[in-house]
Amino acid sequence: MLSNLEIAQSAKLIPIREVAEKYLGLNSDYLEPYGKYIAKISLDVMKDYSIHNKAKYIAVTAVNPTPLGEGKTVTTIGLSMALNRLGKRAVSTIRQPSMGPLFGIKGGGAGSGYSQVVPMEKLNMHLTGDFHAVGFATNLLAAFIDNSILKYNKLRIDPFTVTWRRALDVSDRVLRNMVTGLGGRIDGYPHETGFDITAASEIMAILALATDIKDLRARLGRIVIGHDYDGNPVTSEHLKCAGAMAAVLIDSIRPNLMQTLENTPVLVHAGPFANIAHGSSSIIADYVGLRLADYVVTETGFGADCGAEKFVNIKCRYSGLKPDAFVLVTTARALKMHSGKFDVLPGKPLDKRLTEENIQAIKEGAGNLEKHIENVISFGVPVVVAINRHEADTQKEINLVKKIAEEAGAYACVESSVYKEGGAGGLELAKAIDSAAHKKSRFNHLYQLETPIKHKIETIAKKFYGAGKIDYSIQAEKQIEQYTKCGFDKLPICMAKTHLSLSEDPNLKGRPEGFRIHVREIKAAVGAGYLYPILGEISTMPGLPSVPAGTRVDIDEHGNITGLF
Repeated sequence: MLSNLEIAQSAKLIPIREVAEKYLGLNSDYLEPYGKYIAKISLDVMKDYSIHNKAKYIAVTAVNPTPLGEGKTVTTIGLSMALNRLGKRAVSTIRQPSMGPLFGIKGGGAGSGYSQVVPMEKLNMHLTGDFHAVGFATNLLAAFIDNSILKYNKLRIDPFTVTWRRALDVSDRVLRNMVTGLGGRIDGYPHETGFDITAASEIMAILALATDIKDLRARLGRIVIGHDYDGNPVTSEHLKCAGAMAAVLIDSIRPNLMQTLENTPVLVHAGPFANIAHGSSSIIADYVGLRLADYVVTETGFGADCGAEKFVNIKCRYSGLKPDAFVLVTTARALKMHSGKFDVLPGKPLDKRLTEENIQAIKEGAGNLEKHIENVISFGVPVVVAINRHEADTQKEINLVKKIAEEAGAYACVESSVYKEGGAGGLELAKAIDSAAHKKSRFNHLYQLETPIKHKIETIAKKFYGAGKIDYSIQAEKQIEQYTKCGFDKLPICMAKTHLSLSEDPNLKGRPEGFRIHVREIKAAVGAGYLYPILGEISTMPGLPSVPAGTRVDIDEHGNITGLF
């Protein structure tokens, strides 16, 4: 089989105007082309079109993955292609990939095999510049903060309370913690700070959670950067920077329209990480999709403990949307890994034994799948399990996974071979989702916003993860007290934790129970609209592996990009 890049570069693309007209019924007046195959969609769509009453909203999540991922993006794209094959007007909404993982460990985020978004090089590198705009806006606010303190500090900002960090879309561990302002008074005041990767920045989360341009501007103004000497929050509005940030993001708030290998539409917008931020593409992209299509298939980041939980309790709260069904992606290899019998490390090749038939390992790792099914069902929405089939999987293994999923309460469990067959390989999944989405459901959130901060944290940790005891550092206790005093205690919770386990320990596989959760600190993303407790050793700036993926990226003599995956 050809490589992902070879498949993408051999694709027969059609002009993006044709994609919009043929699959969405949208004329070119609503498009601002970025070349022949990419376009921004005007927000006038939200004014001129109403959400279809019968439009179905499908969210794709997964079990806790191996470091290579289990195919959520592949399934999201493949399902939308398959639904179009069934005669439905379907569009998928996905995040723009960060270039940090692209040149680090994970590679790109365009899907893979015959279930990809194209042109994949454009999607994975720069696209329409939204990431750069988010990074610039983040750094602009940082510059305003430092300048305000240096220039007589009229806002009386306490420098020791400033939490705002700069952003860069590169995995660069040496920037996690640093000292700026060296060189004398003219160069600023020396202080400790650091960088987050752009996908982990609050402004990226704001872009994804804003419902329109007015909401974007208001959220930018609510960003809390620290406190004054009296303990009062200082915002970007106080610094008179919110308007400038909004101006920088004026184009970025519009979703990007692209196409799959089968020329069906994809909306690509925003890119918040799911282990740190809320991990879903933008509310605006979903709004646009639901006005133009019968089905919107959206992806939530990593496993259901990260992506689906935050999708329901954060994104759906702000969008007002309710999913009609969930797809839960799993693989035989992931369940084998969750037996705990295999060492699976980021940046290292998977153990070859994971490609051999091992019925016992699947049985021992099945608890992870069962817990995720149980969790998604708790939202009151039907869940269809999609087995992303790999070539080494045996029919005996597939049959066992089906049996486990159905007995755990899944509405259906079907094989998916969209990686190898494109939309044709997702027809069984599309039929199952079409059926599930028409069932009556009682959608609900995991917790109420009015409950105290600790109660919300403990509800997520105990009910969704299976934790026993929750420990809080002295710093976290002080932050809870401060946020409650400031009125931030009514915000939803966005747990920052590893995606490789239900717990905070990436090495704790399967379905652990009664483990301890350690809340190291709690940060406030007031503009985005949530508090995020940091569990364990999670970092907001990744590092590169010993052999970065970027070492394989190059251009050939004709100017074509090579080495992406």
